[in-house]
Amino acid sequence: MARPLRIEFDGALYHVTSRGNARAPIFIADTNRVLFFDILKKTCDRFNWLCHVYCLMDNHNHLVIEAPDGNLSKGMRQLNGVYTQSFNKRNQRVGHVFQGKYKAIVIEKEGYLLQVSRYVVLNPVRAKIVESPAEWKWSSYRGTAGIGKPHTVLTIDWILKQFDTHREKARKNYKDL
Repeated sequence: MARPLRIEFDGALYHVTSRGNARAPIFIADTNRVLFFDILKKTCDRFNWLCHVYCLMDNHNHLVIEAPDGNLSKGMRQLNGVYTQSFNKRNQRVGHVFQGKYKAIVIEKEGYLLQVSRYVVLNPVRAKIVESPAEWKWSSYRGTAGIGKPHTVLTIDWILKQFDTHREKARKNYKDL
């Protein structure tokens, strides 16, 4: 049976997840996460993506990507393909890193982005790795909340503007969410 076609259109917003093959880790060291961010940044630049939210767990990742040019599939092929090649080379491995294709759910920016943002950054808390999202340095929470400098791949303006026009008040309200 054929895989259903992906929904792609200009300006679409997606909650994307990629899982490790056989539940294996896709990040076995912090250097792998740094490598992933480098590839993600290049992919965002090349495909004109906006990354609103991210969380890198050991065996999967979550991204909230806005694709103004309706090109999620091409960008994800680049992101996961280049990461797989680099991961395997650095770790002297062969074969699949990711379990099948990525999962992408189209979400409404005005109606659901804040809820997805909350869900994604609370992943390490729900997994009982940390007690607070501020403790997990591999998610967008710290950068959006103003606890640390946002990673260059991250776009925080739209999310913060949903809370207040004044940035510090918006960050406080974001933390409360």
